[in-house]
Amino acid sequence: MSLRDTLKREAEVAFSKKWQSVPVRILKYVILLALVFIFWSNLWFWRILIILLVISLIVHFWARYKTKGWTQDYGLWKSDRKDERKVDG
Repeated sequence: MSLRDTLKREAEVAFSKKWQSVPVRILKYVILLALVFIFWSNLWFWRILIILLVISLIVHFWARYKTKGWTQDYGLWKSDRKDERKVDG
């Protein structure tokens, strides 16, 4: 799988309307922006932001690994792709 295909699939998963409705997304970003506005002047703001970014990337790549690039079911993730492996028999 090429890098372009991987990035395309990541975008499909990230922006899938199947997993988060539009109102939930809007609410999520409104809350995020409100928290940034409230805590902007805090001395720990950037440290906390970087820590949260690192944690989110770890969780993302762990889930990606467990689902074999979002092509296999794992936990709450249900793949919308058909199994492309060939089965002998």
